[in-house]
Amino acid sequence: MQIRNREINIHRIINYSVMAFVVTFLFIHSLLDIIDQLTRATTHLETQPQIGCNGHPELCDRKYSNITHIATHDAPFVGVLPMENQNVDIPTQLDAGIRFLQAQTHRNVFGKMSLCHTSCLMKDAGLLKDYLKVIKSWLDTHPHEVVTLLLTNGDRRPISEYDAAFRQSNITHYAYNMPPGDPNRWTLDSWPTLGQLIANNTRLLVFLDRGADQIQIPYILNEFSYFWETPFDTLDPLFPSCAIDRPTGLEAYPQSVRQRMYIMNHFLDTKLHVLGSPEVPDRRDAGRTNAWGGEGGVGDHVGRCAGRWGRRPAAVLLDYFDKGDGLKAQRLLNGFA
Repeated sequence: MQIRNREINIHRIINYSVMAFVVTFLFIHSLLDIIDQLTRATTHLETQPQIGCNGHPELCDRKYSNITHIATHDAPFVGVLPMENQNVDIPTQLDAGIRFLQAQTHRNVFGKMSLCHTSCLMKDAGLLKDYLKVIKSWLDTHPHEVVTLLLTNGDRRPISEYDAAFRQSNITHYAYNMPPGDPNRWTLDSWPTLGQLIANNTRLLVFLDRGADQIQIPYILNEFSYFWETPFDTLDPLFPSCAIDRPTGLEAYPQSVRQRMYIMNHFLDTKLHVLGSPEVPDRRDAGRTNAWGGEGGVGDHVGRCAGRWGRRPAAVLLDYFDKGDGLKAQRLLNGFA
């Protein structure tokens, strides 16, 4: 009898534990959903007018290499969790005036190319082909806009898998095909103007950080043949460095440095004081990080890098671009009030 009572008590404990877990999970899920909805409700972004090229007639005659984009770092990772870098979805980012999207790619547990933050077990924002379909739909209805897509190949997958995703999304006709030839002979002056890209309807520029093969797939460009990057994942809110972080060793070739665009990484991380202190995007200080003015702000960081390299960056990568002065910075850096 005592054994039976003990078994009944054990079953009750297990049942109550399962119920408590389910209730806690549902509560947290509901709370996160409420926070997400409140975040979206309190985010007011104006839609950029469709005039000229990328919203400005003056940009039509300006070369692609002579434009500074505010770029969304980890653009598809949207939400309120620590591993999510943006507050609003891709169409809203584009409507607001973002024209440069960066994203990580990995193979998910089913072997499909997905948008995953570090690991698909941590954050899976969906298939790459579906992400591209969203961008294609936006380009379909915005014929005077040029969009840049920078993808990271975290699992070093073959270029054919990326080509397959682009073809499945029916977006390849928008992609700019690099003319044949040695990329090392390509200079800042070799790039077309926005007006030329729009006239030719090649309004999507695609870059991949590793694994590109422009002979085989000429519309997926090797990022580091045309860009270099400053350090990323900094914990210092002053962003002290404008050094060349990637590709390594490029600084030994000053001519190559001068003829490539550069990406200024301006997103701040912070440490969570749990589970080994992982580094996560600093959502709390995003308004200050993305401010135009102030020490460590976008204007300060760009000014120091432009002073060192003699020109502005082609892209400034931000987390939570809607906080602070990201879009104001984009206007000012391109000569608009």
